[in-house]
Amino acid sequence: MYAIVDIETTGGYAANNDITEIAIVLHDGQSVISRFESLVRPVRNIPYYIQVLTGISNDMVAGAPTFEELAPKLYELLQGKIFVAHNVNFDYSFLKHHFDAAGYDLVCNKLCTVRLAKKVFPGLPSYSLGNLCRHFGINIYNRHRAGGDTDATVRLLEHLLLNNAEPHIQQFIKRGAKEQSLPPNLPKDQVDQLPYTPGVYYFHNQTGKVIYVGKAKNLKYRVSSHFTHNGAGKQRQDFLRNIHRITYQSCSTELMAFILESVEIKRLWPEFNSSQKRFTHSYGLYMFQDNSGYLRLAIDKKKKHLQPLYTFNLLLEGHRLMNQLIQRFNLCPKLCFMQTAQGPCTGTGEVACLGACEHKETVDVYNERVQQALQWLEEWLPTFAVVDAGHARDEQSCILMEKGKFYGMGYIPAGVGITSREELKNYLTPYPENDYIRGLVYQYVERYPNKKVSF
Repeated sequence: MYAIVDIETTGGYAANNDITEIAIVLHDGQSVISRFESLVRPVRNIPYYIQVLTGISNDMVAGAPTFEELAPKLYELLQGKIFVAHNVNFDYSFLKHHFDAAGYDLVCNKLCTVRLAKKVFPGLPSYSLGNLCRHFGINIYNRHRAGGDTDATVRLLEHLLLNNAEPHIQQFIKRGAKEQSLPPNLPKDQVDQLPYTPGVYYFHNQTGKVIYVGKAKNLKYRVSSHFTHNGAGKQRQDFLRNIHRITYQSCSTELMAFILESVEIKRLWPEFNSSQKRFTHSYGLYMFQDNSGYLRLAIDKKKKHLQPLYTFNLLLEGHRLMNQLIQRFNLCPKLCFMQTAQGPCTGTGEVACLGACEHKETVDVYNERVQQALQWLEEWLPTFAVVDAGHARDEQSCILMEKGKFYGMGYIPAGVGITSREELKNYLTPYPENDYIRGLVYQYVERYPNKKVSF
């Protein structure tokens, strides 16, 4: 038994909106068995633009029953039926949300007439209800009202059934079928073609713009997991409604997928990504020469047009390194901005200031120690590669860290012996680096030291 449903609402998502009208037609696949239609009194006022679209005003619903009052009857009509709607996930998410609030657990197989029409009549220019009805000569009376749109969907379903839709319906509703959960505009074959490998996937909107970038240990499983529940929130509904296409880049390791995702989020700035888009202050180690000729080291927020000697996620990390340089090379805490109090320079730890801040130590002597500190820092910052499995047996994946910074990644032939990082770079693609990527690589080699090759 089919339950063909249409609802009118106060807005586009269930979590913060109400149903204002509902129509349900029970159909046995041959003919209409029964019909139910009612206005519903919402908790919220109906926005003016919705009143204009549907013709349903606040006065019209003032004396109507609430959803809670209608819930027993609606539940009896729907429970156990095949729930049919045009873009079924929208109507079902609304009703499921409001049934839950009323204390009912609605469980139905879903059938989307958008997806069914695409199966039975592939290649049409549009699958909106209005355009499909025009194409098939189905008249819609009382458009944008629950009763009128439900009656049109009934006639559309009957037309599809007359054109051998039954095998597709059985495929849709069989146990374990996932297609009904997919966004209405996303072709199933694009999900089917995803490999069971690590990688990065991209959701595109109708114009082809990337609206979401994600990483995966297993592309097929991860992408499918996005559609296992509909959600009642606005962002969730907008997200699903806007997905029209999927593309992907396969990676041989999960670490490479993590890195590529970070690069792509910052390159594309997709609308529906939130992580890694938050602005965070990161810090850099800078050097400059003051008016007296002394070389001065400083920890400061990263500057857009200045290249730091090294970067840090936290100011504390920068101060820790600066104190290490001060003590190891007897640098002046005041000239390194680590002592801001007035009065004599007190030094740090067991190190006493030699007087550079008071010009008691010559520029040449002090600057020589600063240069030694920078040389030590350059040697101390690690250069290494992470060598791991490739896509095939005849290749290996490789990620290069150069002087503490992420350089890039790619694939090298398995039989090639790499003896220097310059030689290795011929096989790699350079990428922008950031503190997040650097942290990923350092954590990985800490867990798997056998995959680290130092230069």
